Amino acid sequence: MVACKCLIGPAYKDDTMKTRNIAGLEVSELGFGCMNQSCHFNAPVAKDQGIKTIRAAYENGVTFFDTAEVYGPNFNEELVGEALQPFRDKVKIASKFGIAVAGTVTLDSRPQHIKRSVEESLKRLRTDRIDLYYQHRVDPAVPIEDVAGAVRDLIEQGKVLGFGLSEPSAKTIRRAHAVQPVTAVQNEYSMWTRNVELNGVLTTCDDLGIGLVPSSPLAMGFLTGKYDTSTHFDEKIDIRAGFPRFSKEFMPLNMPIVEWLKHYAAEKGATPSQVALAWLMAKSPNIVPIPGTRSEAHLLENLGATRVKLTVADVQAIDTSLTRFPVYGDRMAKNYMASIDYSI
Repeated sequence: MVACKCLIGPAYKDDTMKTRNIAGLEVSELGFGCMNQSCHFNAPVAKDQGIKTIRAAYENGVTFFDTAEVYGPNFNEELVGEALQPFRDKVKIASKFGIAVAGTVTLDSRPQHIKRSVEESLKRLRTDRIDLYYQHRVDPAVPIEDVAGAVRDLIEQGKVLGFGLSEPSAKTIRRAHAVQPVTAVQNEYSMWTRNVELNGVLTTCDDLGIGLVPSSPLAMGFLTGKYDTSTHFDEKIDIRAGFPRFSKEFMPLNMPIVEWLKHYAAEKGATPSQVALAWLMAKSPNIVPIPGTRSEAHLLENLGATRVKLTVADVQAIDTSLTRFPVYGDRMAKNYMASIDYSI
């Protein structure tokens, strides 16, 4: 194996971020998930801190930022809008619609709701268009063709530039794509969660020329190597406290993959986070992970993944190694899993 040099910290600033073209949308090869600034894993950050972190991502080459109306709710879009306003024309912003009430999995993708949501998101984001607009979860009460048609109308009006789907099945992707071409699919995908490789989503995206944007590419922090069986997740502010994989029952059983990743990363002269992200990027040029963090140090560490070069043989060897580590427990709590479209 060839070791990589200086993959952590400010040294990253010497490099130039490359771009990837997903269905006509040109973005940085690594994006930035902004959710962590507002909800789910911690209490919201101070606005100044959130703006500083988002702008640090831009200053280090990131041009693809991901948010959603339900994050906060609303606060995250407002934060992203203010942070990116000085260079709005130089970045791509993705947001999401379709979860009616923050903190729940109540779905609403009726066309009239979508058209109201986009107007509110545009105001919060301080922009006249959303580059990529995802249906946050597939709504079984609304035919996906109606959803695609509503987004097509927004694209024709110039309010939206690209149509996305989050956590859809392969069948849903094809049905939506037949009405309005899908730019990107955002599903959870990491070394710890490889459903898209098994349920046809990855193949469907490749077949149709659709980008795949892995959410939680570091498995909600698990693959960073910074958590262990002594880690406490606060039930009041951290949704991982209710996720089976992070439970006291299953966490010890899931640790072997982290120990292997630490060893492999050390051989590569990298960190576990960098290898986990580089593995995803090496899978396909249509894949753009969106790791999120509240820390500038962790941001720079993650961006160092672009300097970890994995060969086809490396990826195959990693895939083979991963088969040795069964994953114990569902990736989310039952109420969250219930909103996944034909999840396996």
